[in-house]
Amino acid sequence: DDIIRYKMPSVFSKEEITGIYEIKMSRDAELYIDDQYDGVLAEKIYDSLAQRTDGQPTRLLYDADMPKDFQKKLRKHLGLGKIDMMPGGRYHNFSDFFSFPNPGHNKDLVYEALKPIPHRELENSDNYFDSIRGKDMLVHFPYMSFSYVEKFIEKAANDPDVSAIKISFYRVADESNLTTSLLKALKNGKEVTVFIEAKARFDEENNITWGRKFEEKGAKVIYSYPKIKVHSKVFFVERTENGEKLRYAYIGTGNFNSETSKIYCDHGLFTASKKITKELERVFKVLEGDLIIPRAKNLLISPFNTRRDFTKLILQEIDYAKEGLEAKITAKMNSLEDPEIINLLYKASQSGVKVRLIIRGFTCLTAGMPKISENIYITSIIDRFLEHGRIYLFHNKGEEKMYFGSADWMTRNLDRRIEVLAPVMQEHVFNELKDILEIQLNDNQKARIQDASEENKYVKPKAGEEKIRSQYKIYEYLKEKHTA
Repeated sequence: DDIIRYKMPSVFSKEEITGIYEIKMSRDAELYIDDQYDGVLAEKIYDSLAQRTDGQPTRLLYDADMPKDFQKKLRKHLGLGKIDMMPGGRYHNFSDFFSFPNPGHNKDLVYEALKPIPHRELENSDNYFDSIRGKDMLVHFPYMSFSYVEKFIEKAANDPDVSAIKISFYRVADESNLTTSLLKALKNGKEVTVFIEAKARFDEENNITWGRKFEEKGAKVIYSYPKIKVHSKVFFVERTENGEKLRYAYIGTGNFNSETSKIYCDHGLFTASKKITKELERVFKVLEGDLIIPRAKNLLISPFNTRRDFTKLILQEIDYAKEGLEAKITAKMNSLEDPEIINLLYKASQSGVKVRLIIRGFTCLTAGMPKISENIYITSIIDRFLEHGRIYLFHNKGEEKMYFGSADWMTRNLDRRIEVLAPVMQEHVFNELKDILEIQLNDNQKARIQDASEENKYVKPKAGEEKIRSQYKIYEYLKEKHTA
């Protein structure tokens, strides 16, 4: 940007330059595709991607120093309304910051590197299947390496006893260890089923391209359906042991992407639980078209039973509060938007349920309103890494119930996407997730209060209180727990 500004006088050498202002045009990125299209939806999407270059202008970000008369001319020339004009700074392409080189050796300009924490069991495991069959394994990114996920798929691809691997991709990374292992599994004669979300916005082309690669090598590739997205982050492995077919599974909160795993805070569970893996197999049967509704007593699977079961859990806390019992709901998510859930939380607050939420992004619920939401308290943690995990904890008369997975309390996640949330069934996993949640609830360095005032004030430590920056506190907690 600066080079272009510097060279403008020589480009327009015979004209007077009165001002140089950067603008950034946003166009409608939605692909309006007929759901009744008689053909492959993925191909229709692929063919329609070019529409984005000439879609309807929806926003113009401009340098706020631009003179008002020129703003008006520009707005009319582009056919925009006043509401479409957004003042900004001198520079607009902030995504470029991700590719900046290390600015010299000034330590004040870069974060100190955090060495990935080795998982206590998985790090030195010669056989992931034996380890996971023994007990559930929980991993946390970016505090731990994403290689544990990659290694599991790699081992499955090369294991002669593995017969099938099934995985759902929302955003497929470019060439990665994961995709390489899946191709290796095909070469080794495994049955590989890959579900690819063709409607993952801005990743449609890459996703479809990878789908074609998998298909060419013999994988069964399933693309998304017209009116529903698949947002779950799951995979499933079938293995024969002593003549019996056993299932292994992974359920996570983040995409299968080694690059984003370095900056997104997510959790993933490896499990051989028959209750979980049997129901997850049904999810894949739905994706493959072999089932219409996946029966589930344990997993929460959108759009089938997630809303219903969350509603029951909230109403249960309301009933406990009305009986004079302790009632609490603690939840962490990216965004809260669903009207039905919000109204239930208001009712919960009015009934005396203590509702504590961590919401990184936006919330359509207003906390702290007298007689409406005075028992609801919300904070948002914005720090070095992007908070991306979803955890839901219900007091349940002291017999706490916890779920985690890919779904926020948003209408789209409850009703229009295939999502998977898992119950936390083993005590060591429950305790570890709850400890992490507690650390985040007590953040007093990077947590902002979301309330009716909308002032976004930071939580301040009280006199003599320990300063808690949750992301670093979690790192130290996991480091101590897994290296003890």
